[in-house]
Amino acid sequence: MDYQILYHKLFNACTDALNDMENQNFGQAKDRLISAQQEAEDLYLNQTAATEKAEP
Repeated sequence: MDYQILYHKLFNACTDALNDMENQNFGQAKDRLISAQQEAEDLYLNQTAATEKAEP
């Protein structure tokens, strides 16, 4: 499992969301975090499924 991709995706989303909050764009910050969470979850599940298929 390559967690670096997930880490970078979530870290960048957190950084962008903090900037949104500083600019009082709270809805955009929330949407950005939810989207990053969903994308990271999808990537994790896809990587897990691919790993399970590759195992004999």
